Amino acid sequence: MNYSVRKSEDILFAIKVIATIGIILGIIFGLSNVSLENSVIIYTILVYVLLILLYIWFYKVFLVAYMKGNGICVSETQFPEIFNLYCDMAKNLGINNIPPLFILQQGGLLNAFAIRLSGKNYIAIYSDIFCLYKTDIEAVKFVLAHELGHIKRRHNQKMFWTFPSLVIPFLTSAYSRACEYTCDNIGGSFISDETSKLQGLLLLAGGKHIYKEINIKNYLEMAKQNRSLAVKFVNLFISHPYLPNRIKNLQTNEF
Repeated sequence: MNYSVRKSEDILFAIKVIATIGIILGIIFGLSNVSLENSVIIYTILVYVLLILLYIWFYKVFLVAYMKGNGICVSETQFPEIFNLYCDMAKNLGINNIPPLFILQQGGLLNAFAIRLSGKNYIAIYSDIFCLYKTDIEAVKFVLAHELGHIKRRHNQKMFWTFPSLVIPFLTSAYSRACEYTCDNIGGSFISDETSKLQGLLLLAGGKHIYKEINIKNYLEMAKQNRSLAVKFVNLFISHPYLPNRIKNLQTNEF
């Protein structure tokens, strides 16, 4: 399967790796060359970091348990046509261990996510997206392929092993946005029709009832007009690019 990787993704990941190595070496050097008083401060910081990691781990345990407890697991006997489609996309991406796919009912929210726990990947898709498989299978394909893209590119592992680089302002959010662009490209690579490629993103923008009525050209023009300093500033902090930017990325295929 051919797809385009966002150029900045690999560059930003390399910076995260360098920053992580530098921070770890700095901590090791600092602990071996500081006074007792300063070492207490460093050890206190390390304890807080460990507590944060422990919190993230418990959150993942909770989320996976919630998926398994309440979610509908797509399989050969549960929505088999979607399961076969999902497996085919995973195999086309070279994913040998196909992650379990769960449907979650979240009160009308539109989302999907990939999560990794104890060396195993999982994917969840919210029911208000999944229910469109009968009327707009391309939108569902895009969302599923996008999440499979995170697994293909090992984004969760890369985020985990470069966790210390979080101290570098804006770096992790910039890397996350680059990853989202790449996964959009992966989602789009499974859809031949240019207009249909955008349906998954328009679904997130307008919701399942009106997304097909959105005037894409006007949506992008208005987004450009609304690109104020505040909008650009907030963009530095968010993990996902603005939807108009993601749509333009698929349209132009400029990487």
